[in-house]
Amino acid sequence: MEHQHPPLSSSVSYQAELPVTDFIFRNYHNFNARATREALRAYWRHIEGGGKMFWAMAGAMSSAQLGVTLAPAIRAGLIHGLSVTGANLEESLFRLVAHHHYRDFPDYRYFTKANDTQLLDDGMRRVTDTSIPEDEAFRSVEKVIVPMWKTASEQGTRRFWHEYFYDLVRNLDMALYQGNPQECWLLAAAQANLPLVVPGYEDSTFGNIFASYVKSGDCQASIAKSGIEYMADFYDEYRDLSQDGGVGFFQIGGGIAGDFPICVVPSIKYDLGETVQPWAYFCQISDSTTSYGSYSGATPNEKITWDKLTQDTPMFIIESDATIVVPLILTALLECQRNPTSARALMADRSPDRG
Repeated sequence: MEHQHPPLSSSVSYQAELPVTDFIFRNYHNFNARATREALRAYWRHIEGGGKMFWAMAGAMSSAQLGVTLAPAIRAGLIHGLSVTGANLEESLFRLVAHHHYRDFPDYRYFTKANDTQLLDDGMRRVTDTSIPEDEAFRSVEKVIVPMWKTASEQGTRRFWHEYFYDLVRNLDMALYQGNPQECWLLAAAQANLPLVVPGYEDSTFGNIFASYVKSGDCQASIAKSGIEYMADFYDEYRDLSQDGGVGFFQIGGGIAGDFPICVVPSIKYDLGETVQPWAYFCQISDSTTSYGSYSGATPNEKITWDKLTQDTPMFIIESDATIVVPLILTALLECQRNPTSARALMADRSPDRG
């Protein structure tokens, strides 16, 4: 029997209260669109069921201004912890203090080596089609954070890498803001004191700057806790997050930002020898193709063999550009949170077996 779609009045109501969600469920039916729709549906059901969601963010998402939707989602309680690269951590701060000095290059695909050499001479550090201003970003933040490192070195105190940035952004003079603070995910995370993991932070601009101060003897390397200490601390964070409805894993890109935190489950199980709840959801947005040993392109099934996921975990792979997909998903989730009754009705009307 042919499915009877909901009456027009219902559709109009959805468009009024849930315009982006309605758009996704009316238009996204196959291929990566279907994966996006079903990842959104499962994410919302997980949150409605009392679950939490942990995010892993690789790539240059902060430079790409993902904070426009990521920060509101953090404040709304849709994101409960993050693993980020050192670059994403610092670049969220750069967007806050140096936004007006960024330059964009829509025609970057046609650049010559001479064009990029000119950008180097101009003090601009290109990230695909945008660029970070060295003086207004790197050097202005350096003036604030280096005294924090030196004080910690003198006092012998030790902190996680992100805690220095949390402290900095919480206490930053608002007169120094150039970007919209409502769009700074680092500020939102710091204000919420979200659990944060920054594996491999040495591979970042400020990781390099810190190393130079250690080499010169102005700072002690020990003031920044290690990646091993991050994992040891994350054991407890994971247990807290996974209580009740469990915690899902939402991953942008691949590499260490994703691989480090997802390993916490098998590590608790096999290395600590303790019981642990598995990840309750998994979604990865990546444009990396599956290749020989590439973690970024590994399918979720491979993670089953490492006991990171189970055969019952809702799993989604969206092979697309995260700067396109993530704002859609987060905007839809924010709509659903504001209008939960309508969201439930819309998703029931548009269930996978009904079109």
